[in-house]
Amino acid sequence: MNQTINIIKNRRSVRSYLAEQIKDEELKQILDSAIYAPTGRNHQPWNFTVIQNQELIKQMGAKTKEVMSKSKEEWISERGKDPGFNTFYNAPTIIIVSGRKNAYSPLTDCSAAIQNILLTAESLNIGSCWVGLVSHFFSVEEEVAKLKIPEGYEPYYAVCLGYKNPDAKVIIKERNKEVVNYIK
Repeated sequence: MNQTINIIKNRRSVRSYLAEQIKDEELKQILDSAIYAPTGRNHQPWNFTVIQNQELIKQMGAKTKEVMSKSKEEWISERGKDPGFNTFYNAPTIIIVSGRKNAYSPLTDCSAAIQNILLTAESLNIGSCWVGLVSHFFSVEEEVAKLKIPEGYEPYYAVCLGYKNPDAKVIIKERNKEVVNYIK
């Protein structure tokens, strides 16, 4: 099977990481691949905030859970109150992906960049997880200000990165393949 297709089919959201920090060269390759994602009108509207400070990651996770615990959406509130839930799964690196607000399609473009991050990480045998619940953290302006995201950019998602815990159970769910219509 083609190597790219194999990487796509083998990539999984990893939620258990080793404490060891990923190598700078690996991080550079991952970020380089992100900036090569396709973009509407070639606006390249992204900004990547790399956080490896463990204390900051813990603070962000705690604030995310605090905001989640107040959600009217029951499953989000329950997750926020769950003492066993770790927003960033103890990943040693997280990347906050932000988009320039005045670009043509910043959310779509940043999502494409995230997919490149996930696939490149898998190709390097680095675990990754796209984290949407961090949006609760982004709702607290004074917390977001601490991240020094450039003016005019909006944070969308976080991506966890780290070496995969070999003892973690991998869940493989069958994909629904009944989702294609053909018009010939």
